Amino acid sequence: MKEDRAYLKGFIPYALAALLISLVGGFSAVLGPAFVQDLGIAYNNTTWTALAQATSTAAFAPILGKLGDVLGRKVTLLGGIIIYTLGNVLAALSSSLGVMLIARFIVGVGAAAVAPVVLSYIVTEFPPAKVAKGFSMYMLISSAAVVFGPALSGLIISAYGWRAMVWVCVALCVIVFIPCALSGDKKTTLRKKLDHFDGLGAVLVLIFFSLTLCIPSFGQNFGWKSSAFLVVLVAAVIAFVGLVLAECRAVHPILPGSFMRRRAFILSVLALTLTQGLMQANMTNTIIFVNYTQPTNDVISAYAISVMYLGMSLGSVLLGPLADRFEPRTVLTISLLLTGISCALLLLFTADASLLLLMASLGLLGFGLGGNGTIFMKVALSDLPADKAGAATGTYGLFRDLAAPFGVAVLVPLFTNSITDYTAQGITEADAAVRAIHTLSVIEIICVAAGILVVLMLPRIHHERRRHHASEK
Repeated sequence: MKEDRAYLKGFIPYALAALLISLVGGFSAVLGPAFVQDLGIAYNNTTWTALAQATSTAAFAPILGKLGDVLGRKVTLLGGIIIYTLGNVLAALSSSLGVMLIARFIVGVGAAAVAPVVLSYIVTEFPPAKVAKGFSMYMLISSAAVVFGPALSGLIISAYGWRAMVWVCVALCVIVFIPCALSGDKKTTLRKKLDHFDGLGAVLVLIFFSLTLCIPSFGQNFGWKSSAFLVVLVAAVIAFVGLVLAECRAVHPILPGSFMRRRAFILSVLALTLTQGLMQANMTNTIIFVNYTQPTNDVISAYAISVMYLGMSLGSVLLGPLADRFEPRTVLTISLLLTGISCALLLLFTADASLLLLMASLGLLGFGLGGNGTIFMKVALSDLPADKAGAATGTYGLFRDLAAPFGVAVLVPLFTNSITDYTAQGITEADAAVRAIHTLSVIEIICVAAGILVVLMLPRIHHERRRHHASEK
């Protein structure tokens, strides 16, 4: 019992940091559309504000996860919160798109420092039989804290403007930093010398994955034959070749090859890319859809997004732990079916879509994604050694965090550009938004179906464990 209390007590600062990231993330969910509307610029610029943070969050995850193994978890955690706070301060002061992009990029760096150390603590400090529950706890914290964020931020923005909402986020950062800094960490990871740090690999990871996220956005916004798109594509190919060569030669590579070559990791990442990106894309597209069809209703989309995060909380608690009792790929198939149904509900959207329909679509989507996120972590992060937990969780975090911005980079420009194309044909903006959301629904259903096929190819974890235990006997 004392041991149980010890590892749970040690988890408090990490839980608070995860709570901060999710809570501020919920508040910031409506920041992009509100900011571009305030500046009077096109809604497709929402893609850039989302990608700025998503790029740094994903690309810096393996780098800062590796540094977490070297510097220690608590130092990395506190440094991440400080950077996260500074990014939000700059966002509150932003008066141009360029400054806002820099601010959101810095916010992403801070988030990238926090997530790997939280996951690393669960993997190494929780009892082996409770790691899956630890992941469920993490997913619950990450999603439950966002439930009221979009709705509250929508009310704050409506009453006082988006800058006031961001200053509230800054205050939350300061409030959480104090107990995290004062908390004891008796079982923290030991600091190591920064020998053979893969600096070149770190730079190339940042460059390659940043360019990868830009490829679909540049293609859809500037044209697939434009010089801007071709430059990004060629640069990404060069960066990829350089990254492969650098990682092959590195003594301690940023991306652990033995971890990434596992079948469970490869298939989990592929399924994540096909499905989890729908969460961020549908959230952003719903906000834009409501702005086009019901421009006088300032908070309807915020309420719907809050329900989505409530669904994620329930999914992580109700579906996630089922993977400890039943085959994970079976539970994943069920969650993905629910995700597909939520995407099909987009076909029912009309120009005067009710709050109930918006809530049903995003709530069911969140329920499926909450279960998926927990189970994918269980499948991909099992049996990690303590000295490599930071690098491995950071690498997983890289691909997990790439899934959502990839969905944004592909589906948000597709949605906004479709509206532009329809309006150019003389169709009203409201009707154009309805047609675009219906097209999006069909594409997402196809992606979910492909994701289910990938999940069915995952290794049977419980079957393998039973066979292993039987051979030991």
